[in-house]
Amino acid sequence: MKAKTYLFLFVALCLASPLQLAAQGQGSSDMVPVSSSVDEQGIMKYQLGPGDTLDIRVFGQPDLNWTGEVDSDGNISSLPFVETPIRAQCRTDKEVQKDIIAAYGKLLKNPQISVRVTGRNSRQPAVVLGAVLAPTRVEMKRRVRLNEIIAVSGGTTERSNGDIAIMHTMPVMCPEPGEVVEPLVSENGLNALKIYKVKDLLDGNPEANPYIRPGDIINVMDAKPIHIVGYVGNPQPMLLRSNMTLLEAIMQAGGVKTGAKDDDVRIYRTKPGGEGRELIRVNYSAIKKRKQPDVALQAYDIIEVPEASLWRPDRLLRIIAGAATGSIGAFAGAPVQAINRKVIY
Repeated sequence: MKAKTYLFLFVALCLASPLQLAAQGQGSSDMVPVSSSVDEQGIMKYQLGPGDTLDIRVFGQPDLNWTGEVDSDGNISSLPFVETPIRAQCRTDKEVQKDIIAAYGKLLKNPQISVRVTGRNSRQPAVVLGAVLAPTRVEMKRRVRLNEIIAVSGGTTERSNGDIAIMHTMPVMCPEPGEVVEPLVSENGLNALKIYKVKDLLDGNPEANPYIRPGDIINVMDAKPIHIVGYVGNPQPMLLRSNMTLLEAIMQAGGVKTGAKDDDVRIYRTKPGGEGRELIRVNYSAIKKRKQPDVALQAYDIIEVPEASLWRPDRLLRIIAGAATGSIGAFAGAPVQAINRKVIY
C-alpha cells in the first residue's frame, strides 16, 4: 500500500514540476496578462452600457423571454411587443427591471419579470505596466481607485522612479453627480496625461488616489540610470529617482573622497535629440555649504568628481609632512597613483 502511495506522489510531482516552471516563466515576463480583477464588492450597483448582455425572463410567458445586448445607443430596443426602447445606459439592472415591468404591465396583469446581467462588456479594462511586480489588465466592473489597481498588480518595485503616469483613452460614460471629469484630450490634441507621486499615494493623500477610468493606462514609471565616477566613496551606476539632485546622488555614492576637486564637478548630459553630450561644471563644495542651489539630475547623466591638482598648496603641505614622517601616501590618506584616463563621450 505504501509503495503505491509513494508511486502516486512521485507521478504527481513529475506532472506538477513542468507546470510550475511554466508558471514561473510567465511571471517573469514583461508581457501584460490577459486580465485580472478586483473584488466585486459593490457590483450590485453596476451601471449598464453598450455591449452588456442581459437575460430577461417573463414568468408564465416563455414567448416573451429575451436575451441580447444593450445597443450602441444604450437602449434595449428589441423586446417582444414593446415598441418603445427601454433606456439601459448608466442604469442598474433593477432600474431597468422596473421599466420593463411597467411596459409589459400594459399587456399583462401583474407580470413577474427577472433581469439578469450575463456579460459586463461595456467598459474596457485598465492597463497597469512599468515598475510593478505583475503588469496586468484589470476588469473595470465597478469604480476603482488607484491604490486598488496598484495592489492588484503586486505593488511597485525598486525600479520605480516615484512617479505614476495615468493616461485616459476613453470618455467617462456615467459620471457621478458633481464629479469633475478630466478631459480625454489635452490642449495639444494628445490624450490627457497626469502624474501622481507614489510617496503621496502611500502617505494617504486623497488627491494622489484618483478613481481609475475604464481604458486608462497606468504607467508606474521606470527609473532611468545615471553614473557617478571619479573621487567618490563608491563610484557606481544608480537609478534616478524622482527629483533627485546632485547632492543626493553623491551622498548615496559615499560622498567625495579626500583629494577630490569638489569645486569643479562635471556633469556630462545628453543633448536634446540624443546627439552627443554637453558639459556642465558645478561647484559641489558651494552646494554642500548652501551657497549655491543644488542641481536637478536628468536621466543618463554622467557625474565625474575629478582628482584635485597634485600641486595645490594644501596637498603640497601634506606631501611635505608625509615626507618628514616617511609616509608620502599620507598626503591624501592613500597611496599615490598615476592615473591616465581617457573618456570618450
